[in-house]
Amino acid sequence: MSEIVTKQLVVAHQFGGDLEAALKAHLPSGITWRHLPPERAWDVPSDASVLLAIPQRGGNIVTPPVKPAGWPGNLRWIQALSAGVDEYPKWIFDVPTITCGRGTNSGPIAEFVLAALLAVEKRLPDIWIHRAEDWKLTELGTLQGKTLGLIGYGSIGQAIAARALPFGMKILATRRAAHQTAADGAVEFAALDAVLAAADHLVIALPLTAATAGLIGRAAFARVKPGVHLVNISRGRIIDHFALLEALERNQVGHVTLDVTEPEPLPAGHGLYTHPRVHLSPHISWSNGQRGKAAIALIAANLRRFIADEPLEGLVDPTLGY
Repeated sequence: MSEIVTKQLVVAHQFGGDLEAALKAHLPSGITWRHLPPERAWDVPSDASVLLAIPQRGGNIVTPPVKPAGWPGNLRWIQALSAGVDEYPKWIFDVPTITCGRGTNSGPIAEFVLAALLAVEKRLPDIWIHRAEDWKLTELGTLQGKTLGLIGYGSIGQAIAARALPFGMKILATRRAAHQTAADGAVEFAALDAVLAAADHLVIALPLTAATAGLIGRAAFARVKPGVHLVNISRGRIIDHFALLEALERNQVGHVTLDVTEPEPLPAGHGLYTHPRVHLSPHISWSNGQRGKAAIALIAANLRRFIADEPLEGLVDPTLGY
């Protein structure tokens, strides 16, 4: 690694002090770091060629309604902390290269999904008892032989499939890329309508784009298998919440697990808070107690690649938005 190149590198970041310190521990000492506080998160200094950015919800980031004067300055690359880039201003794509944290939280999110599936099949926590008179037989379900529908088969979808297969589930998935394959043919790929009609448990694992916003609405709910368990760990805007409540009321949808909503949080009194067949969590499926270790490792590795003029991981296609 060239010491001259390292000393010339200025990295602006929207991270807090802990993440900056963690990155420094993985990288050469010659890099110059510029911290951007939330109220000036996009005031990138002219000498910076790299910006490390966090989603708006991740740190009270103040995003101006129009791009800053002189944007993007001398920036050559933006590394997003999150896997999705839908929460960043559209003008980040004025920068030549955008990368994201794709894959860094796929494992924890997949574990969350499997826990949600098991909670519904095993009727947790409803079966826990606290009195002798509650001791009675309760019929439970199983994942064995059930069909898991994955709407999206990127890093998260693949991680979910890998954990669901040992439970004996049949897996049916949509995919964007025709070249995507599954080991030993364990995952079957199909069109959206076929996945909707077959799934006992339906998981939304798509990025939010103009094409996926509102994808799961009245038309989709009319096609789902009656009694389906719907799980969303992606973005709230992919599901029409009003259509979802209607589908719940007519029992077209049996159970719902939502880790994401639109907006976040939902307004007080929203019907999804109190519906007896809805499990709602505050966008924490990614949480794993590791304090961003996987993301720091990815960003540090990408910075080393950038210094060495090597291809970066997690490239975002500006035409697709992910």
